[in-house]
Amino acid sequence: MSTRSRVPIAIVRLVVQAGGAKPSPPVGPALGQHGVNIMSFCKDFNAKTSELVSETPTPVKISIYQDKTFEWTMQTPPTSWLIARCAGVTSASSRAGHEACGTINLKHCYEIARVKSRDDSLGHLDMESLVRSVVGTARSMGIGVVDGRAKASSGV
Repeated sequence: MSTRSRVPIAIVRLVVQAGGAKPSPPVGPALGQHGVNIMSFCKDFNAKTSELVSETPTPVKISIYQDKTFEWTMQTPPTSWLIARCAGVTSASSRAGHEACGTINLKHCYEIARVKSRDDSLGHLDMESLVRSVVGTARSMGIGVVDGRAKASSGV
């Protein structure tokens, strides 16, 4: 029977730190209750995320099958985390729209959109839509977006 025709008995979604999958919570209990080999997932995940910056939050979707085998896919880090990292802040403003807690420029927004375009769920969107989404997320976090292009002086 091919892998594509199998129907998963459970789908587990987790956010795991890159290179930090351990059999302790949240990974252990989430997979253990389905009888999955936890250490196998941890080793695979840590090997695949070894090139990422440590402690990067990485969304993972794990499909578990009847015979206790599993397949997993990794998504890109959350947009809000990428924006906060570019702005150099640890958390968003508690009063977004009233207090700014940092700024990023359009080049940062474009780079974040380029990274997010690799997600299957966002692959159908064009780059302009993704950049607009990143700008909106930044503004909702209280992080200003500035045009990074240098303005030419008009003389005199």
